[in-house]
Amino acid sequence: MSYLVLARKSRPQDFDQVIGQTPVVKTLKNSITRSRIAHAILFSGVRGVGKTTLARIMSKAINCEQIENGNPCNSCQSCIEITAGSSLDLYEIDGASNRGIQEIRELKEKIRFLPTSSKHKVIIIDEVHMLTTEAFNALLKTLEEPPDHVYFMFATTELHKIPITILSRCQRYELKRVSAEDLTAHFRRLSKEEGLNIDDAALSLIVRESEGSVRDGLSLLDQVFSYGEKDISVEDVIEVLGLVSRDSILSITRGLLEKKSGQALLALQETFSFGVDLKRFTSDLLSAFRALILCKIEGCQELIDIPPQEFAEFKKLADLHSHSTIHMKLNMLMQGIEEMRYSSQPRLVLENCFFKIIQADEVVPVSKILGRLDSLLSQSVNPPENTAATVQKKKTLTNRPRPTHLL
Repeated sequence: MSYLVLARKSRPQDFDQVIGQTPVVKTLKNSITRSRIAHAILFSGVRGVGKTTLARIMSKAINCEQIENGNPCNSCQSCIEITAGSSLDLYEIDGASNRGIQEIRELKEKIRFLPTSSKHKVIIIDEVHMLTTEAFNALLKTLEEPPDHVYFMFATTELHKIPITILSRCQRYELKRVSAEDLTAHFRRLSKEEGLNIDDAALSLIVRESEGSVRDGLSLLDQVFSYGEKDISVEDVIEVLGLVSRDSILSITRGLLEKKSGQALLALQETFSFGVDLKRFTSDLLSAFRALILCKIEGCQELIDIPPQEFAEFKKLADLHSHSTIHMKLNMLMQGIEEMRYSSQPRLVLENCFFKIIQADEVVPVSKILGRLDSLLSQSVNPPENTAATVQKKKTLTNRPRPTHLL
C-alpha cells in the first residue's frame, strides 16, 4: 500500500477531532442534536483550517444512523461509505474545474432523484467562488428552495467573490487561523504517534511556518520526518526547510537596537550564506520588531502569536529600550526594505539601512524636551536671587565709589 501523507492520515473524522474552531464546532454539533440543520452551509477561511473537513463531517452526521452527542458514529454503513469516498449520495465537486452553467444543470438533474442508500443527498462544492456568474444564477432557485432530501455545503477561501444573492441563502461560518498553542499540541501528539522526538525549538519553527494552517504545518512536518532521524533538532528543520534561524533574527534585532554593527552584519552574512529569500528574511525581521512594540504596549501581548520561550526573549529585549526608539527604528527598517525591493543591489541597500538604524540616537520623548525648555525659559526670566554670582554683583555695586561731581 502506498504511503499516506499526514495531511490525509490525520484528517479529523468527527467534530471533537477538529482543532482551533471551537465556536463553529459547537454550533454545528448543536444543529445536529436539535435538528436545526440549514439546507445550505458556507465555510470560509484561509487554506488548511478545516473547511472541507467540516463539510465532510457534516455530511456524515446528517446521514448517520447512530448520532453520539452530535458526532457521527463512523461505524454505520453511511459513515463508512462517506469516509471511504464511495458513497453514491455524496457529490464532492471542485468549483475550479466544474465552474460552468452546464455542470450546474447536470447537478440539478441529479439531485431531483431520491438518495440511494443514505437518508439525504449532500452536495459539497469546494472553492465555490470559482463558479461563473451564469453558474451562480442557475443555482439560485435550487439553493433557496432545495428538495427535502438535499443539503448543500460550500467551501471558499475568497468570500468576497461570492455574489450576495448566494450569501443570503446560506448559513455562513468563518473559520479562523489556528493558534500557535493549538498547532504545537497537535503536532507534538502526531510526532509521538509516529514514534519520533522533536525539539521544542524545532516544533516552534514548524508552527511559525504553517501560519495558522493545519495542512501547511502537516506538510512541513511530513517533510521534516522524512529528512531527520528519530530525534529531530532545530538544525534539521532549518536545513531541510531553508529557514532563517530565530537566533539569527534575534541577533540582528539586538545588534540594531544596541548599536552593534559587527553583530548585525555577521548575522546577516550567515543568513545570506544559507540562500534565504530576501523577501522572507525581511518579513521575519519586521515581525520581530512588531513583537517588540507589542511587548511595550500593555494589554496587547496576546497579539503576539509565538511560542512562550520566544516571547520571553522578546520581552526581555523590549524592556531595555523605549517604545519611541523601537518605533523609530522600525520605521527606518520599513523604508530601507521598500527601497531594497526596487534596487539592483538589494543586499547593499539593506546593509546601508542597518548602518542608518545603528547610528540613529535614542529618541528623547517630546514631553521631556518641553520640560527642559520650560525650565530654561523660567530661569532666564526670573533668575535666582541667592546665587553666588548675584551676591558678588550686589557687593560690587554697593562698594563702588561715587562720582566726585555729585558730591
